[in-house]
Amino acid sequence: MPRRPLAVLAASLVVTVTGALLTPAAAPAAPGEQDARAEGVRYVAMGDSYSAASGVLPLAVPSPPQCLRSSRNYPHVIARRIGARLTDVTCGGAETGDYAEGQYPGVAPQLDALGRRTRLVTMTIGGNDGGVFIGAILKCGVAGLGTLGRGSPCRDQYGASFERTVRRETAPALVRALRAVHREAPNARVAILGYPWIVPERGGCFDKMPIARGDVPYLRSLQRTLNDAVQTAARRTGSRYVAMNRASHGHDACKPVGVRWIEPVLQGTNPVVVHPNALGERRMAERTITVLGLD
Repeated sequence: MPRRPLAVLAASLVVTVTGALLTPAAAPAAPGEQDARAEGVRYVAMGDSYSAASGVLPLAVPSPPQCLRSSRNYPHVIARRIGARLTDVTCGGAETGDYAEGQYPGVAPQLDALGRRTRLVTMTIGGNDGGVFIGAILKCGVAGLGTLGRGSPCRDQYGASFERTVRRETAPALVRALRAVHREAPNARVAILGYPWIVPERGGCFDKMPIARGDVPYLRSLQRTLNDAVQTAARRTGSRYVAMNRASHGHDACKPVGVRWIEPVLQGTNPVVVHPNALGERRMAERTITVLGLD
């Protein structure tokens, strides 16, 4: 079965992604590029749907429609802000393995975009590896619906299995991917972002996110483990880690419109749920610019 972005799978619990995703961007650019100034720094954006901003309209054109790449994703925000020459190869559903192999027919391996003239690389990656984050959200959502939000059915059934997969499989895969990026772009500053919080520390919002009350801290712990793996991989490879834990606290999917950075499964505003909205993408861009000293 073809791989799909995390939130597309999560949305299958209660919603159907519509054809509205095919709305084109207002101003076409060269393939994969935006704000291409001859004097601008060569910037390559890599990663998964959190980098691509899957669900934030309009889509960047031309770009592979299956990647659900938005013209308002954080790489485009960064490129406009600093006047960089952006090559955007982000793609919804990407795993670290898609850096070296084509994710879809006609979609080149993401590493192909890099070169000795590349000076800046950003990415969000790892959340799809091993199906662990996809599996956790799907399974916890189904379990939560089964108990009408009571108890901790997901934790009771799956225990430490998700976090164990992150530590044993995702963590080394992140190190391999980042080393490959440095090898292909030896003169670039390489940054990897953590994932902004999806659920609050406790309580939750069963009307918006079908996660049982007792499983909210369980999923929060899993996301912390994933972000810890990203941070460790950055440190081991000489990459910069852009932490999102503190910055995104209080902006999870349970918060109201205008506060939340992540869209919930129900009562959201984006056709792809459990993903950053336009506000979240802007804040991820601002955090990256600050950490890297790009302003």
